[in-house]
Amino acid sequence: MTTSQPTKQRTLVKQVLSGDTVIVWGQPRNGPPAEKTITLANIAVPKLGRRATPKGGEETKDEPFAWEAREFLRKKLVGQEVLVKYDKSAERNNRVYGCILLGKDENTAENMTNLLVSEGFASVRRENARQATELTQLIELEDAAKAAKKGKWGANPQDHVRNPKKIDNLRQFCDKHERKPFQAIIEHVRDGSTVRVYLLPDFYSITLMISGIRCPTIKLDQDGNPNPADDVPYSKEARYFVESRLLQRDVEIVLESVSNNNFVGSIVHPKGNIAEILLKEGLAKCVDWSMALVHGGPEKLRAAERFAKEHKVRLWKDWSPSTNNSLTAVKEKEFTGTVTEIVSADALMVELPDGSSKKIFLASIRPPRLSEEKQPDDKQKRSRALYDIPWMFEAREFLRKNLIGKRVNVKVDYVMPASNNFPQKICCTVETNTGTNVAEAMVLKGFATVVKYRQDDDQRSSHYDELIAAEVKAQKSMRGIHAKKDIPTHRVQEVIGDVTKAKQFLPYLTRARKTEALVEFVASGSRLRLYVPKETCIITFLLAGINCPRGARPAPGGGPPVGGEAFGEEALNFTKRKVLQREVEIIVETMDKAGNYIGWLWIEGQNLSVSLVEAGFASVYVASDHSDYYRALTEAEESARKARLRRWKDYTEDKTEDDKAAEDDKVKERKENLIDVVVSEVTPELHFYVQRVEQGDTLTELTNKMRAEIDANPPLPGSYTPKKGEWCAAKFVDDQWYRAKVEKISGKEATVMYIDYGNRSIIPVANTAPLPSCFASEKPFAQEYVLAFVRLSNDEDYKNEAIAELRFLTGNGEVNVRLNEEFRVGGLPYAMLRNVDGEDIGRTMVAEGRVFASHRREVRFKELMEDYMAAEHEARRDHKNMWQYGDATEDDAKEFGHSR
Repeated sequence: MTTSQPTKQRTLVKQVLSGDTVIVWGQPRNGPPAEKTITLANIAVPKLGRRATPKGGEETKDEPFAWEAREFLRKKLVGQEVLVKYDKSAERNNRVYGCILLGKDENTAENMTNLLVSEGFASVRRENARQATELTQLIELEDAAKAAKKGKWGANPQDHVRNPKKIDNLRQFCDKHERKPFQAIIEHVRDGSTVRVYLLPDFYSITLMISGIRCPTIKLDQDGNPNPADDVPYSKEARYFVESRLLQRDVEIVLESVSNNNFVGSIVHPKGNIAEILLKEGLAKCVDWSMALVHGGPEKLRAAERFAKEHKVRLWKDWSPSTNNSLTAVKEKEFTGTVTEIVSADALMVELPDGSSKKIFLASIRPPRLSEEKQPDDKQKRSRALYDIPWMFEAREFLRKNLIGKRVNVKVDYVMPASNNFPQKICCTVETNTGTNVAEAMVLKGFATVVKYRQDDDQRSSHYDELIAAEVKAQKSMRGIHAKKDIPTHRVQEVIGDVTKAKQFLPYLTRARKTEALVEFVASGSRLRLYVPKETCIITFLLAGINCPRGARPAPGGGPPVGGEAFGEEALNFTKRKVLQREVEIIVETMDKAGNYIGWLWIEGQNLSVSLVEAGFASVYVASDHSDYYRALTEAEESARKARLRRWKDYTEDKTEDDKAAEDDKVKERKENLIDVVVSEVTPELHFYVQRVEQGDTLTELTNKMRAEIDANPPLPGSYTPKKGEWCAAKFVDDQWYRAKVEKISGKEATVMYIDYGNRSIIPVANTAPLPSCFASEKPFAQEYVLAFVRLSNDEDYKNEAIAELRFLTGNGEVNVRLNEEFRVGGLPYAMLRNVDGEDIGRTMVAEGRVFASHRREVRFKELMEDYMAAEHEARRDHKNMWQYGDATEDDAKEFGHSR
């Protein structure tokens, strides 16, 4: 019987399956080489455990020293060139028995079989008598290992059994160990960008998707084997590329996220980043969604992909750069400017150094929007997107507060050409002077999302990866539009053009005196649209005290445009630069017949009406001579006239229409029509509430009936929840019920005004009840007035003394006085009060040095004003009360209308 000569083959070791089984391949030439499985002959090694399989295979544990045996071979052989000796005739399905020699010289090479036996990791199969020479040597090595108690022949073999751990919650595990490197071994390469890994030392078995890239995938059939019919170009090359470099290599794994029950992370190897190399070789493409997670940043990966594209390597062999001809039309690719308006949550108006304005969009981000099923059908509602779309208002406010009036640096990234009736968009990266990327800050706050592009679309933000990273952080912390609860809502009422609504809001706006507002739109130099946060309403606001020209504007009803007046456009631009989207303060005085509010507006302490007059855009309105700000207006107008500014360029001293109107006022006479009242309340502003004496019995009867009704049908505790602005029944300190209006709710307390008396109080919510409807139709019996021809001192002590004096002179609500309405300002009536002896209470307070005389220029008040000024002179001369130390007007600022 002849014995065949053993086959010898030099090859590379791909993978060690166990302590006695190795997969080898030949030297690669054109693509992945064929694989061959080699099992070491004549020995038996401990078996590794197996995982349970879907087909019913049960899970088994390692035998003692099985892992050490495999690791011994892995560290010796993987990636090394070896000499394999085996019997060719015994080969079955690329699996043979033989021996493996490590080393270039066969005579001095290390025999892996001998090494395993000598280290105590294998036992000899002694039944093979045909290889007596080899067996004799192996038996000697085995006996020596036993004598030395090496490996499996030592004590406590159960201490050398792996105990792999399982991960119950991938997300929690990732968050706990995020960015912390694990020592790991790559066990299997599914495709170029997906591997199975052992995390050491606890032997967690995980599937890892390499972050930032994706290789062509290898499609598997139902049995989990590669399907040649669905072969994806370059998929096998990519897998072989990774296998030849990382399979069963010691690496570090950095876990970064979780996707579809797989971990996403980076593989750290001393010889380089496999993701970067795959990209440079054209075997992978960048993936935007995980690019932000990449350990060490995405810049190198983007550069590697760009290199492959430019050299048209493999996946990019047919690539051609995308062009945007519109970008060439942009003269300046980088510029600086001042933000003048936030058009929307992703669009800004920037004023350039030459005075021109440019509309730009933040590149690669998308502002908040409604889902398809929540899109409103009503077109009118679409115009309220700022308030109706969750987070839209917050996004706009974030930009407004941080950018309006600030200089920014702009870099044009790409231009979206006009399409579908949408104009061309210049998309840019905008940075503040501190280097903050505005779009990135928006995304990080959860006020915008990042646009997802096609893989071959290069028209995107130059800081796209930073935007993706910001979005991932916002999603993790559930900020803004990523939040699942506490979604903001804005129930804003538009009072524009609605006279009925405007009348409802007028008392609150006039009583509040200075109110904070936000300028949403400027229609002309003196006409603005304001958002009033306190009342959650949008109003049209006209500047008081001035005549201001208007620019060209569309005609009502769609007719031909109305031509503009001289300096109308300039006045519009002046007001825009001053107040558009700025926080201002307003005083509402009155309302016109169209439902527009009229009053005064301040920006950073400057009265806008005065500023427009001072700049020569407006003139003083003749009927404003009774205003506290009339002196400031006339001084500003005189200054503009002398400088011949704008409308005063060709000014002559001819009489104007305003002068003629002022002369007409001289024919008017003051008349008194006194009514008997009781002053029921005096406010800290020297306003007072009165009840007509003739209505006293009616009020008493109504109040008694209301109390009887409530006593007969008492409200259940906790059944009534008062709302701001509604009428209710409320208890006073005397524990009696009165009609009241709810002004504020703070927790379990309500601020109410007793509408028939004018006084206010903070009471428990439990002390309120629904007002029976039959008592809600009667108008309030208390009417608010302002004491005419006087004003308070700015000193708090003198102010409190004056208020106390008015209460005393009016009998503390127990004595009848007589009232005469003199004029109105801002919808509020100003009145004179006389006591039962006919004395003017206001003049009495001036003569006592409690208040100043407030001068009125109307001719009909001339004699009265002379009397008041004489009374004030008398108090000053005698150093009465607030005049006791001399001039009491030193601290009264001119801009508040105090004209002494």
